[in-house]
Amino acid sequence: MEDMNTWSATALNTAPDSQNRIHGDELAKEYGFEGGLVPGVTISAYLVHPLIELWGKEWLDSGYANCHITSPLYDEELFEVKSNIVDETHAHTTLIRRNGVVSANAEISITNNLPKPPVLRTDKLVEEDFTPPRATKEVWNELKSRGCKAFKFTWGGEDPLIYLKDASDLPDLLQPKEGGFSNLCFLLGCSNWVLSGNAYMNPWVHVQTISQNYRAVPYDTPLIAEMQVNSVFEKKGHEFVDVGVNLFDEEDKECVMTINLIAIYKLRGS
Repeated sequence: MEDMNTWSATALNTAPDSQNRIHGDELAKEYGFEGGLVPGVTISAYLVHPLIELWGKEWLDSGYANCHITSPLYDEELFEVKSNIVDETHAHTTLIRRNGVVSANAEISITNNLPKPPVLRTDKLVEEDFTPPRATKEVWNELKSRGCKAFKFTWGGEDPLIYLKDASDLPDLLQPKEGGFSNLCFLLGCSNWVLSGNAYMNPWVHVQTISQNYRAVPYDTPLIAEMQVNSVFEKKGHEFVDVGVNLFDEEDKECVMTINLIAIYKLRGS
């Protein structure tokens, strides 16, 4: 029998000043939203939060998450995450907004037999003065053919990215001054940044990620993000891109996470 648990919190827009102005009030309202959208990577972190509390570091080392965003969530909005615990290694979570609308859902599990991790391809790192081309179907297909630029990101620093306003509300493992391990908001954020770093999009919307952890990421860990374009397609007037992103520890070149990201790079009517 499934066990139902509920966790509630207040949403935080972690990217109000992002280059992607869908997270800012002005442009978001032009597209009919109530205000700037809470990033999909932040919503995904909310979906896995209760399971990290339950499973701890085991999930950080070998956890799987398939997170699907279905409706906007706004800054300072109260929400609930309901968790259906199927068994010791498998759960389903649903994020429900204060108005009762489902904003996102996820399948979350611990992977007992990890798939073979990808190997660093040593893709060319982005140049400091690189200006990405505007995202089009042609640009994505060109990147699919010739490859994408790699990026470096570091988890940590003086102001690490967290998904709740108060760090003490995070699981102990994820509190920068406690366990210090990276959270899903930052790690999935790396896939967003390498995507937008290869092709300019404004506005664009994160829709879904499927991620597999290979090991927890300690504080002040430098990462290399490599990306490949899987496909480009259109649905209901929106134009989508599907990419695979692999994150590697820069020091030993071992994979820490794989991410399949699907995003709307051109909204209907833009």
